[in-house]
Amino acid sequence: MKIAAHSIPLFILFLLIAIVEAKELRENPKLDAKVKAFLNSGVRWRDMNIPTSDGQLLYDLIIKGGYTKALEIGTSTGHSAIWMAWALSKTGGKLITIEIDESRHQTALENFARAGLSDYIDARLADAHTLVRQLDGPFDFVFSDADKDWYKQYFIDIDPKLIIGGCFTAHNISVGRRGRGGQSGTREFIEYVQSLSNYETTIDSRGGGVSISYKKAE
Repeated sequence: MKIAAHSIPLFILFLLIAIVEAKELRENPKLDAKVKAFLNSGVRWRDMNIPTSDGQLLYDLIIKGGYTKALEIGTSTGHSAIWMAWALSKTGGKLITIEIDESRHQTALENFARAGLSDYIDARLADAHTLVRQLDGPFDFVFSDADKDWYKQYFIDIDPKLIIGGCFTAHNISVGRRGRGGQSGTREFIEYVQSLSNYETTIDSRGGGVSISYKKAE
């Protein structure tokens, strides 16, 4: 007997969808082992990289959402990109990541190769102020971790390219503060995105502070 989808309680329907999506994840034990070995190799993440807890958060968000078209604004030397690309290797997706500094960009490329994730990352050496506007999209997951005073503008530029159900995340966001280093850009950004009725925003404060904004409608 067939049961109409509208007759199933929503929470059960979402659970069934999540189970189906989880089964569709691509398993690659060899790649998993290589990524884990690299992450546990003692590499020191300087140059404004995220902490491991935030990397795990980004990984979990991508897996949970089944996202495949991801964008990172601010590669640094690649810690966050590795976590996201690892998740995307399981969902069948790919990451575009942008870095303006050539030295950090080159180090990131080396790290991606060592982690075995180069095929899942399109690393661009560019000024994100310009390139973000030029990218066609669509995207379903975005992580912003570049210049904080431009956070709001990055969001405004990406919003039309983010699909409904997509997720926009930003780093160094914390409640009641002007932002790390006394910067005001993070506060301006979070106040703006929290004012939008078509986004649902929360803040995960366990690591460096990550805002998580889901797009509910255009």
